[in-house]
Parts: sequence; C-alpha cells; structure tokens
Amino acid sequence: MKKMLSYLSGYRKESVIAPLFKMLEATFDLFVPLVMADIVNVGIAAGDIRYILVRCGLLLVLAAIGLTCSLTAQYFSAKAAVGYSTALRHALYEHIQKLGFSEMDTLGTSTLITRMTSDLNQVQSGLNLFLRLFLRSPFVILGAMVLAFTVNSKAAWIFVVAIPLLSVVVFGVMVITRPLYRTVQARLDRVLGLTRENLTGVRVVRAFGKEESEVQRFEEANGLLTSLQLHVGHRSALMNPMTYVIVNLAIIALLYVGAIQINVGGMESGDVIALVNYMTQILVELVKLADLIVQVSKALACASRVQAVLDTQPSMTFPEKRTRQTPDDKAQDAVRFDRVALTYAGAGAPSLYNISFTAKRGQTIGVIGGTGSGKSSLVNLIPRFYDATEGCVEIFGLPVDSYPRAELRGAVSVVMQRAQLFSGTIRSNLLWARRDATDAELWEALETAQAAEFVRSKPLGLDEPVEQGGRNLSGGQKQRLTIARALVGKPKILILDDSASALDFATDAALRKALAALPGDMTVFIVSQRAASLQHADQILVLDDGHLVGVGTHSYLLEQCPVYREIYESQFKKGGAQ
Repeated sequence: MKKMLSYLSGYRKESVIAPLFKMLEATFDLFVPLVMADIVNVGIAAGDIRYILVRCGLLLVLAAIGLTCSLTAQYFSAKAAVGYSTALRHALYEHIQKLGFSEMDTLGTSTLITRMTSDLNQVQSGLNLFLRLFLRSPFVILGAMVLAFTVNSKAAWIFVVAIPLLSVVVFGVMVITRPLYRTVQARLDRVLGLTRENLTGVRVVRAFGKEESEVQRFEEANGLLTSLQLHVGHRSALMNPMTYVIVNLAIIALLYVGAIQINVGGMESGDVIALVNYMTQILVELVKLADLIVQVSKALACASRVQAVLDTQPSMTFPEKRTRQTPDDKAQDAVRFDRVALTYAGAGAPSLYNISFTAKRGQTIGVIGGTGSGKSSLVNLIPRFYDATEGCVEIFGLPVDSYPRAELRGAVSVVMQRAQLFSGTIRSNLLWARRDATDAELWEALETAQAAEFVRSKPLGLDEPVEQGGRNLSGGQKQRLTIARALVGKPKILILDDSASALDFATDAALRKALAALPGDMTVFIVSQRAASLQHADQILVLDDGHLVGVGTHSYLLEQCPVYREIYESQFKKGGAQ
C-alpha cells in the first residue's frame, strides 16, 4: 500500500487542507447547540426578542461560515482524489504494458479491465470520503461528548456509554464486510469476462443458435454476483438500525435524566435541548462514519486488487544495451534453436520438447503441424514473447535475452494469428512499425502485402478511417494490412503466424512471391496449416504434439516424414498435382 500512497505525494497540500477545513466546519457546528441552549435559557425565558434575534443572526453566520468551509473541503478533497486516481491509473496502465505474455495469460484481460475501471473508481470514491470525514466525524463525536460535560456532567455519562457501543457496531460491521467486498469484485471479474467473451463472439453464438444457453450462463454468473452483493448488503444494512436503536435509547435516557435534573434545579430546559442536539449530531456523524467505513472497506478491497497487479513483476527483463557483442552483421545463422523446451506458467506439461534447428539469413522457413502442435509457441520464442524454459534461442549469434527490447523487436516483426488493427486510419496503423516511414515506403509495403489495390479503391486512400479492431474491413483485408504494417519496419526476421489463412490461394501465392523478391536477406518464417503455402520454403519444420518430427525440404519430407506426408495427402489427392 505504501507504493500506492506514493501517487498521492503530488497532492499533499490538498490532502491536508481538505480535512482541516472539514474540522473547521465541525467546530462551528458544535457551537450551534450551545447557542440554541442560550436562546432557550436566556432569550425565551426572559421574553427578550432582541436577544433571540441576535442569537438567530449568530446561527446564520455560523451556518454561512460552515458552508464555506464545507465547499472548500469538498473542492480540495475532490481534486486530491481525482488527481490520485489519474496518476494511479496511468501507473497501472504503464505497468501492464511492461508485463510479458505469461503474466497477461495468468491475470486475464477481463480482470485487468475491471481493476483499471471499477476498482480504481472505488478507490477514488473511498479516498474522497476519507479525506472529508476521517477527521470530521471522530472530531464531532468526541467534541460533542466533551461539550456535553460542560453542559451537565451527570447527563454526559450517557454519552460515555453510548459512543463505545456505537463504535463496536460500526467497526464490527466493517470487519465482517471487508473480505466480502473483495469476493464481490472477483465475481464482477467473472461477469465482465463472460460479457466480453459474448460480445466479441456474438457472430459465433448466433451462428450456432446458442443465444439461450449463453444468456443462461450469464444469468448464473450474474446471479452469484447478485446473491453475494445482497449478502454483503444485508450485513451492511444492520448498521443503521442498530445505531439508531442505541442513539434513540440514549436520547430517552437523556430526557429522563434531564427531566429529573430540571425538577431538582440542576439543569435548565435549554441544556436538555443542547444535549439532545449533541446526541443527534453524533447520530448523523456515525451514519456518515458508517457510510465512510463501507466505502473505505470497498476501496481497500479494490486497492489490494490493484496492488496485486502492481506487485506482479515481469518474468523476463531486458538489458538496456547488449550484454554481449558479436559481428552479427556477418553471422550467417539468423535464428538457432539449441535443445529448446517451453512450459507455460501453470501448465501441467511442456508445449515444446527439445527443439533444435538453424535458419540461415535470407531463407524462408515453413512451420507446419496439427492444431495444438506448438507452431505459435515456437515462433513466439524468437521475438522473446516467452522465455524458453530449457535450451537457448539465438538470433544472429546472440542469445535473445542479451538484446535490448527495442533492438530485438526492431529486428523481428511478427504478424499474429489474429489480425489486430486499431481505430484511426490506414496510415496510422501502418506507421506503428516505424513512425518516420514515407508514403512511398507505405505503398511499397502495401504492394508486397497485396493490399495496395483495395487501399487505392478507398475514397481517402491511406487516410481511410479504420474502426476499432478493423470492423469495417474484411478478414483478408485486415490480414494484408497487418502484414504490410510489419513490412514497413523493414525487419531482418519476419514471422507470419498463420496470418494468410483468410487469403485465397492466388493471393497467398502472390504474397509469397512478392516476399521472395524483396531485396536484402530478410529471413521469413511462415506458420501455416496449408502445405501448399510452404512447399517452396527452403526449410520446413514439422511439429507434432510439441516435438520436432521433421526438418527439410518439401520433397525430402514427403519421403522421410510420415506426419508431413499425412498432412499433405489430406489436402491433396494422393499422386495429385504439386
């Protein structure tokens, strides 16, 4: 929590001014019952209208000063709370951007969204209330008790009994509800995850007619969330009736003792009114304190969830500069795997076993295998999205963990399986790879990716708007734009992770021909389940259940690798055209 409080350092002045003005407001509020008692004991008893009016004017002055202090406190507390949550949200987002694929897989997207939105909003609200009430409410409660002794010491002992009882109720409810609020937020994660899953997969849901089952699944998760919220609400709801019972019993006791004291001449009528007003003030402040405790309990539960993300450290670190130097520009081996294995965090078994191969500069490497064979896992080790759990991955003669992040990601461009575009324009998406790329370089990349034709057909060309996720483009258009985006960066190693699956065979062939014709010695990895897309590669890697079962050319693998032959023959008739 100390780390989270550090983001409040820029708002120390506001964090001090807000509670101080609230205490100043409370001080003026505590004088009101004394003035009321004075009006009854002196003004009304003597029938002095002028005295009564003067004291009423004093009450208005106290109210005006109290209102000014309250508005000032509200302003500074809101400024501190909003500024703190803004700084914390920026820090959380920046920290999430530093996390590796392993941490993102473990935490999950839906819970990270919840913690950046709902949880941080709860923290902001809790801090706002805390700055305004954490000093005011206890100050009014203690101040009312002290001033009650100045009015009548015998009757004031009722306050001494009532206040501890009220504190037990308030803090007891807080202890019970705080862990429950943490569970509520966890169940909110589940509801958000289902909502996100259904909204992104709405076409699949409708295609299979699964609307009713998905609605039922959502209602079950939402029902669990609702039941827990009701359970927490029932516990929290006990606070108000219990506090009101104690306070009203205390007021009855005050009236009883006051009546006896007035009868024997030990107290005046106005004193009873003052004591009842003090007890009412205590009730109001305890209700505020109860609300504060509930909100702070929520905020603390949410803050611990945010802190859990901030405490999650990336499993891999990148050096600021190369830890080893080598003449990589002359190295002939672009990529080398030496007995590499990979086990994902929390997985029961490795996804890759003892992988060894070498890719030379300028070669085209095909990677093929069945679904779940480890194709994406293999190529994700090259840009170091994951670290190998065994063995070594080298790029241009250096281990991947010796490269700074920017240098490694600049040398390796990856086109993911799922084409991901961002809201903006075609130009802004292409410039992700290199901000200073010229229009000529953008069109060159589009030509190579077979995307120039459809971009030219757009009314605004490169400035054609792209909606979130590329919703206004077809699957093939999105894939070609992501390939073009990778080419803009002029990488030394290009990885196409099944990124041409939405292209027809003619466009796929034209793309491979254009890539082969590029100047320089760029090494290309093509992951595909189409044998036709890989048969002209310089080297093909065949994976089966995480094992490298074949390495070689198309003709060699047809003769020597049963797994490759099976894949090929399943896509072509036996003895069919090459």
